Amino acid sequence: MIYVILAGLLPLTILVHLYLAPYTKVEESFNIQAIHDTLIHGIPTRNATAFFNSHYDHFTFPGPVPRTFVGAVVMSGLTRPLQIILNLLSPGGVDKFTFQLATRGVLGLLNAAALVHFKRAIDTAYGKVAGRWYIILQASQFHVIFYASRTLPNMFAFSITTLALSNLISAQAVAIRSQKSVKRRRLALYLLTASGIIFRSEIAILLAMQTLYLLVQGKTSLINEVIPAGTFGLIIGLGVTVSVDSFFWQRFPLWPEFIGFVYNTIQGKSSNWGVSPWHYYFINAIPRLLLNPISWSFCIPLALVNRATRKTSLDILIPLLAFVAIYSVLPHKEWRFIIYIIPGLTGVAAGGASWIWTRRSKSILYRLLSLGLIASTITSFVGSFSLLYISSLNYPGGEAFTRLHELVPSGQQTPIRVYMDNLSCQTGVTRFLEKDAGSRFVYDKTEDETTLLDPAFWQQFDYVLAESPERIIGSWEVADVIHGYSGVGLGNLAGKQDSAPALTTRGFIARPLNKMLGVYNEVARVASQKATGGRWPVVKMAPKIHILKRQE
Repeated sequence: MIYVILAGLLPLTILVHLYLAPYTKVEESFNIQAIHDTLIHGIPTRNATAFFNSHYDHFTFPGPVPRTFVGAVVMSGLTRPLQIILNLLSPGGVDKFTFQLATRGVLGLLNAAALVHFKRAIDTAYGKVAGRWYIILQASQFHVIFYASRTLPNMFAFSITTLALSNLISAQAVAIRSQKSVKRRRLALYLLTASGIIFRSEIAILLAMQTLYLLVQGKTSLINEVIPAGTFGLIIGLGVTVSVDSFFWQRFPLWPEFIGFVYNTIQGKSSNWGVSPWHYYFINAIPRLLLNPISWSFCIPLALVNRATRKTSLDILIPLLAFVAIYSVLPHKEWRFIIYIIPGLTGVAAGGASWIWTRRSKSILYRLLSLGLIASTITSFVGSFSLLYISSLNYPGGEAFTRLHELVPSGQQTPIRVYMDNLSCQTGVTRFLEKDAGSRFVYDKTEDETTLLDPAFWQQFDYVLAESPERIIGSWEVADVIHGYSGVGLGNLAGKQDSAPALTTRGFIARPLNKMLGVYNEVARVASQKATGGRWPVVKMAPKIHILKRQE
């Protein structure tokens, strides 16, 4: 029973995060649009170029470099059975946004399954108690759970790298030369090779560090394991990405991840998005990703100091941290580039937590440490869900687009032309939120500055979603204003205040949260009046997207 509950904890928390933050951001844009196009419009069997030009987003907005369609095609294929079932159950039609939730749900469950599989490796390496603590610590983290259902290339690769690492850990638990151990190492190296070629080139460094560590330790054979696994992964990875992406981009031969590697790393274009010091991943990113301070400041060091867990912990940590150290040479850094190491680090932390927990009855020290571990984990869950709430307020574009369709009179038959500005498209507007092509809505997201300065351009629109309404030429009235997250500060809850209330929400997530938020606001108001003179931490909101309607 405990195993079933714990196994369900990860998929449950991932789906809750998806439900409460259903919209997407610009980093997810290419893949979510590609999934929409393959799922809704299908894949052409003839006249592909003309079909892509007419129906696919990537031909209109290709971006600086081509990106792989492999993840989108796989997710579309996995979601299609749900699409068929939902359409059969709803003769009147299913809102396309449902399919965005469905495809993200499928991705989230795939990553959850990989994490549950990883738990079994921790069971083998450290014991079942450690496996239980792994699930609890992993579920209490914010970033992995929140992003597990998001269509980033990193999260497409995440389930594959997690399976690879679980196989490497499990291989340590059996004889080095046993057939099972050889198969697991080969599978792990194959998975890392293929995922690096298809999805994210930085995985090549992780592959190199894992391979080098195995070779130095004498735990693998270059001839019998490394070369066959690498060659097979190379052939499969290249074969899949070149064939799929050459077709969808109508350019042959095309290897998108290699082009992206040259653009971002060799040419250094990624630095245009900002640079960070060498120690950023170690000092900033890893503690934030692990979230629970006891896990990285106490549990991991304990697993390394303790003789019983030291060897297993070093086998896990050395290749992962070597990957981070080498990758830190690149100036542009983002936490998602190293997300693959978090299950491993969390597993080692679980080993340390298990050592404390199993000795809680032996002395007062272990009992106090166990209580501290419980308190820290509960605090992490509270912090994680607080971050979820704040993050859900960062999608004003999606909220505005949904609200726009509510504002338009249902009886209006004439075409309704809508313009979405850059912030709207970056914070939630996707093709899944658009009405079907046969509807009366016509959408535009022109970015050319010269065109946007032409008064005639604006005359065609009935509605505009705009961050800065003063830049929109013509006569417009504000139909609604969508607020978004603007920071955390102290607000006066005792009386009237200009800032936003302690917690507020609207739109898609309003129904499930409003009651809970109402209770919190009331508790906060009473507590602040009695303890802090009305001052209390508040989530501040600010106008983000204006819904403009043409004046008659």
